[in-house]
Amino acid sequence: MAVWIQAQQLQGDALHQMQSLYGQHFPIEVRHYLSQWIEGQLWDAVDLENPQEEFKAKRLLDSLIQELQNKAEHQVGEDGFLLKIKLGHYASQLKSTYDRCPLELVRCIKHILYTEQRLVREATNSSSPVGGMMDSMSQKYQQINQAFEELRLMTQDTENDLRKLQHNQEYFIIQYQESLRIQAQLTSLATLPPADRQLREPTLLSKRATVEAWLTREANTLQKYRLDLAEKHQKTLQLLRKQQTIILDDELIQWKRRQQLAGNGGPPEGGLDILQSWCEKLAETIWQNRQQIRRAEHLRQQLPIPGPIEELLSELNSTITDIISALVTSTFIIEKQPPQVLKTQTKFAATVRLLVGGKLNVHMNPPQVKATIISEQQAKALLKNENTRNDSSGEILNNNCVMEYHQTTGTLSAHFRNMSLKRIKRSDRRGAESVTEEKFTILFESQFSVGGNELGFQVKTLSLPVVVIVHGSQDNNATATVLWDNAFAEPGRVPFLVPDKVLWPQLCDAINMKYKAEVQSNRGLSEENLVFLAQKAFSSSSNNPDDYRNMTMTWSQFNRESLPGRNFTFWQWFDGVMELTKKHLKPHWNDGAILGFVNKQQAQDMLMSKPNGTFLLRFSDSEIGGITIAWVAENPNKAGERMVWNLMPYTTKDFSIRSLADRISDLNHLLFLYPDRPKDEVFSKYYTPPLSKAVDGYVKPQIKQVVPEFATANPDPTSANATYMDHGASPAPVIHPHTYGTFSTMGDSMLDADGDFDLDDTMDVARHVEELLRRPVESQWGGQQS
Repeated sequence: MAVWIQAQQLQGDALHQMQSLYGQHFPIEVRHYLSQWIEGQLWDAVDLENPQEEFKAKRLLDSLIQELQNKAEHQVGEDGFLLKIKLGHYASQLKSTYDRCPLELVRCIKHILYTEQRLVREATNSSSPVGGMMDSMSQKYQQINQAFEELRLMTQDTENDLRKLQHNQEYFIIQYQESLRIQAQLTSLATLPPADRQLREPTLLSKRATVEAWLTREANTLQKYRLDLAEKHQKTLQLLRKQQTIILDDELIQWKRRQQLAGNGGPPEGGLDILQSWCEKLAETIWQNRQQIRRAEHLRQQLPIPGPIEELLSELNSTITDIISALVTSTFIIEKQPPQVLKTQTKFAATVRLLVGGKLNVHMNPPQVKATIISEQQAKALLKNENTRNDSSGEILNNNCVMEYHQTTGTLSAHFRNMSLKRIKRSDRRGAESVTEEKFTILFESQFSVGGNELGFQVKTLSLPVVVIVHGSQDNNATATVLWDNAFAEPGRVPFLVPDKVLWPQLCDAINMKYKAEVQSNRGLSEENLVFLAQKAFSSSSNNPDDYRNMTMTWSQFNRESLPGRNFTFWQWFDGVMELTKKHLKPHWNDGAILGFVNKQQAQDMLMSKPNGTFLLRFSDSEIGGITIAWVAENPNKAGERMVWNLMPYTTKDFSIRSLADRISDLNHLLFLYPDRPKDEVFSKYYTPPLSKAVDGYVKPQIKQVVPEFATANPDPTSANATYMDHGASPAPVIHPHTYGTFSTMGDSMLDADGDFDLDDTMDVARHVEELLRRPVESQWGGQQS
């Protein structure tokens, strides 16, 4: 729930505290009318202590003013007129107040949001799901920001101690020089007459004793200062490690996981602005502490005092170097992944980003990034630091790119825009593994130095697994491999291990996510749909969802073994459904007009209790990417008996000729969409408008679908063709003879939109013809279709 909605429900003192946050500096009306926009911005991504972040704050200010102006322009009516004037005034007021100091606006809004969250948290029972969910994110961010504040104070404290140590050491050296001068004077007394020597020697000896005693005490004090400083640095580095672990091993890994799930259609992984701001704060704090440790080392070298400090400083220096190395290597990431199904000779893109590049001034000498495709075995060897001899498994064109620094966003990234995989070298496959199950990865690598060449880094990062194909017909099976990998890969796995079997509910989550993304629909797979899929996957007849909760599905069952009695796998069937729905049925699926996941027997049971003319739409069991219409009507062979008919399945090719809505409109015997909705009420908004009048004396022909036995409202049961429609048979739609000539107005189905020969389609036709020729005549025309 939005914070502002909850903040408005505050009462008593909490409400007064919330109201006191607003005033001329930020009117409460602005908070109210732009609440959703304000809470959606990345205010925490702006570092208020860094003047260079002012450009980010300025962009947020400009966007805020623009949002206010847009809100004002859309106000109508009498009340809207006054609000329009008020919002326009606030836009001008905020611009004049913060235009020269936009960071102050960010500071103001961050304070407001944090205070509101605190007040809401205190007023809300933390055990409530809504309150707990809202709190978890804000608390996590607050903890990270509090840790940074603690690190800032600790670093400032050690900086002050270091300056004090340096001052004391400089004074010690002055006194030490004084002791040397006294000693020199004592030595020179030997040349003086005895009387003069006796007169001056006691004074010098007393002074030397005093100085040496002071030097002894001060040496111990300096040693204690050095040890205290080293201990403080140890505590700082412990907190730094903890903070870095949270950001890199939790937040960044979660972002990468979201990126992987986005490849299956999950929600977007989100921007990197907050992560980058955290990583830059880490880099800045680490570098400050590293410089302090180096200065402490320099002071020790300048004035060596026996003790454990040398070993402590060496250990601190090693630790801080490890921390910054981990930060730099972990923040070299792939912002935009290459396509996971990669076709040879096809252009593709990717973006690599170094999150700490701007803060460490890497952009002053922009590094070059190289992309290479490597196999799964080569990726394993790489992560084990084994010598791979720079092997690759193929040749990528345009695989070098220089990282560019973007001043406005503070990002350092390399945009590979025109890469192309020229060739691929495959490994020997084992058993039933096909080329579409072989995984590769794109290796991005670079090298650069930071801090005036103080530290050099070689950085590498691997893309998500990719499957290389050479023909569009392989896309279906390659997508299955990618889907399984993205859904079930474990964090930190050995490349690219995935479980061979998963629980059915896990697979349901994966295919539901994929389905909604492909169809671009908020209507996903219902529990009934998933039960249907389970029945298909496990050859089961149970309708109870609980029966499948503990069942597992193997990769072989998913996309290696054909379904019983079919020549395709579970995934190939499901993918065909997605493709058909995405291309031709999306609005009808969103309307709930397509039941889809219903078998023939279920359709019959559902329809037999309904009036004649009731129909439903279900996906074909026997044909990939097919949908059929089942309807209940009289049996022409037995008067008074009713039966369910099934039309031969429609495919993409059919809908490229005439849409589903128009085909349903053509069939007058279809009256009600199951359970009882008049078909025109559901489909009329998708009907093709009537043809316009004749142009230049010509009338344009029109395609109409006709089922011969149902061409009239009451088909004659004595018709010679009636025997064609026995129970369960599927009458084929035909083109009405009077409209046959309309075929001439259509483009050749073998040609694509540009008029080029479409190899995929012709191969599909060829395979279909070949399959028909292999079948006996009876099985071709006498068998059942669904």
